[in-house]
Amino acid sequence: MPAKPQSRLLRFFLFACTALAMHHAQAQVQSPPRWQTLPPTPAPVVGEQTGRADVNGIHLYYATIGRGSPVILLHGGLANSDYLGNQVRALMKRHKVVVVDSRGHGRSSRDTRPFGYDLMADDVVALMDKLHLQKADVVGWSDGAIIGLDLAIRHPERVGKVVAFAANTKTDGVIEGVEKNPTFAAFIKRAGEEYRRLSPTPKEYDAFVEQISHMWASQPNWTDDQLKSIRSPVLVLDGDHDEAIKRAHTEYIAATIPGAALAILPDTSHFAFLQDPAAFNFAVLHFLGDE
Repeated sequence: MPAKPQSRLLRFFLFACTALAMHHAQAQVQSPPRWQTLPPTPAPVVGEQTGRADVNGIHLYYATIGRGSPVILLHGGLANSDYLGNQVRALMKRHKVVVVDSRGHGRSSRDTRPFGYDLMADDVVALMDKLHLQKADVVGWSDGAIIGLDLAIRHPERVGKVVAFAANTKTDGVIEGVEKNPTFAAFIKRAGEEYRRLSPTPKEYDAFVEQISHMWASQPNWTDDQLKSIRSPVLVLDGDHDEAIKRAHTEYIAATIPGAALAILPDTSHFAFLQDPAAFNFAVLHFLGDE
């Protein structure tokens, strides 16, 4: 006796649901966890006003957008300001956002002086002078976070709140062999390609990496007393699967800076701002008082 149309339809529906569930489960098995991904570098934000400031013997690239209290975004080592495009879009609604390509990075030039966090912090202060910004909040990632803390230590009058994402304050806070981690290695490869596309010295990536590697070998190396001298409100932020920074070191930073807050973003790594921009931006906006 042939099956009724309704029962054939029901069997087809159950078969389709089962197949879809199996496909979804297989996709979940095949897809890497979020913290092992490296989402694309965001495109520059439409409407940014760009410039190059002559500071400390270099041409420092910057861009501004939005109106309100100023927030400076500082990217990580080897990268460029485009990486923080998702944060620009979130912050520009209530703030004047300033993004910077640190010396030697992205579209900015470098000179023969050794790289140092003090020097790069002084570049930021010089840019603030050019832009007539007496004081600004700072959101930094990795090297950018270290620069933000350097500003809080050495130029406290110029800094409001500081979000320090994936920072280290001593060299032994970095996980040994991080450059061999697949996600981090993919970032290094991408950064080299972007350097050759953006830099005023596109053929000097290897020389640039060698120059900045000397800084990473010995800096930062701040004492407890230097961290305890910070009076700016600080949010110490990181991903729970950071490939580069030891969790115990992140907790040490938060415990040592007076009054610092600590937040760990789930299922993310050194690149949480790309992997989960919604959670990252909420943490930043909440800390700045916008949420």
